[in-house]
Amino acid sequence: MNKQPTVSLVLGSGAARGLAHIGVIEWLNDHGHRIESIAGSSMGALVGGVYAAGELDSYKQWVLALEKVDVIRFLDLAFSSEGLFKGDRLIEVLSEMVGDHNIEDLPVNYTAVACDMDRQREVWLTDGSLFDAIRASIAIPTVFTPHRYRDMKLLDGGLLNPVPIAPTFRDMTDLTIAVDLNGARAEQAAPDRVATGKSQTTPTHRHATVQRFLDNIQSGIALRRSSDLGLFDLLSNSFETMQNAISSIKLATYAPDVHIQIPRSACKAYEFDRAAELIELGYAMAGEAMADAGLVS
Repeated sequence: MNKQPTVSLVLGSGAARGLAHIGVIEWLNDHGHRIESIAGSSMGALVGGVYAAGELDSYKQWVLALEKVDVIRFLDLAFSSEGLFKGDRLIEVLSEMVGDHNIEDLPVNYTAVACDMDRQREVWLTDGSLFDAIRASIAIPTVFTPHRYRDMKLLDGGLLNPVPIAPTFRDMTDLTIAVDLNGARAEQAAPDRVATGKSQTTPTHRHATVQRFLDNIQSGIALRRSSDLGLFDLLSNSFETMQNAISSIKLATYAPDVHIQIPRSACKAYEFDRAAELIELGYAMAGEAMADAGLVS
């Protein structure tokens, strides 16, 4: 019997594009890879934490049912100069679904990356409450208020480390796989090869679905270029531009064994109602990246 390859999985930040992490995890599980370690920033910390707690399927069904009105409903106004939303309602819903856990008790090594606002340094959360760690890591500046935890005021981990490979250095795994949600161009992301697995769609149908999705992305980009950006889009694009620059440096310094790229044009930061498309995209991109690395037989 062949040994299951063990994986350290690095899940990057990127708001709604982070739903593609679900598809990446499903591809790895479908193809016999054992995820032993997860390090994540922002949405990477959220999806990775839910998976480590054993509730990814429940979370997937929840996000698949989300509509635009639901996304708005889960945002609780902060009435604060530190951010628009508190994030308490979202964390409460997720905690009820997943159950809060101590990180050190999880069956998978887990690190959530956040940013200590006062000391201007990166923080790795590797013990204590899972949802305190997640809440800290998703605290996007101006969107969510900072999370006060352990005498620190914590913000989104993507500020300093959008693709946190360094926390996996101590892992004794076969592969380090990094999922970067700031891929350059969508037109390069359409897969020529889509691996089969437990998906209910055939490879041909999956390929067509992803191609249509990417075609729609290009149309949307062209349309948006013809109008001025709103304030939220301006803030989001500025944050993503910064993350992209940092990601490029981190990935050049700490090259993973496999680099899975999700195009940053895949969706807007708040388009969580597009979960089905993004999960499919993540699955397809995982298959292509693994094939390019010679890891698909």
